[in-house]
Amino acid sequence: MTLAVERDRGDTLLRCRDIELAFGGLRALKNVSLEIGKGQIFGLVGPNGSGKTSMVNVITGFYRPQSGSVNLFGQEVVGLKPHRIARLGLARTFQTIRIFTDLSVLENVKVAAACNMPASLFNIVTANARQRHNEAEIERRAHDALEVVGLGSRADDRAAQLPYAQQRLLEIARALASKPSVLLLDEPAAGMNMTESMTLLDTIAKLKTRGITTLLVEHNMRLVMGISDRVMVLDFGKKITEGAPAEVQRNPLVIEAYLGRRHRHA
Repeated sequence: MTLAVERDRGDTLLRCRDIELAFGGLRALKNVSLEIGKGQIFGLVGPNGSGKTSMVNVITGFYRPQSGSVNLFGQEVVGLKPHRIARLGLARTFQTIRIFTDLSVLENVKVAAACNMPASLFNIVTANARQRHNEAEIERRAHDALEVVGLGSRADDRAAQLPYAQQRLLEIARALASKPSVLLLDEPAAGMNMTESMTLLDTIAKLKTRGITTLLVEHNMRLVMGISDRVMVLDFGKKITEGAPAEVQRNPLVIEAYLGRRHRHA
């Protein structure tokens, strides 16, 4: 079963134009634009305080920008609530883990899968054929998502029993279970060691083979540069460069943003 939802709206699935976001006198985003094509892994990086999280929250509807446009699958989404944007086909993970520790691994994913399934009180109470079909579909989606992230063998374990890195993967599985076309991963490698990060990299690469477009927001430059088709770098709320990973890594502005002027001129 393919997790991604097919959409015939051209090659660009997500387009942000001239995003301006301010909190009081602080301009968190300054005229930021980006485009993500179908099937791409797009890396969004920058030092702490660069505006990455603000951009994520604008795209997902948690923040409303003062100006600019966010177009998802050909539809303007600025002003829509986060749950409505999610129903269009955008799923996200968060920087902090938000799993249900008292539920099993499988139950965690089934909760997410059920959110996008049609339901009625009558069907649930009567347990009719439609309800049985929906429950079977939820089960299939959940198991498929766990297999993608390598947690199929731990489906019956309590989520709290998973080590930290696998709890991160469980969050990705929950996002996948909603059948997104665009998946936004917010700092998925936070707290992981190098071996765990490489497992994550393999998982993200697997998502691309499933036809899922990924926006990867990360501090881990090695991870981003090793997997992304294109990379955009923010610094102090402004886009300082965008391009292929090798090109971005050589950019003097990127070196300065991450290492500082003194290092650059040493």
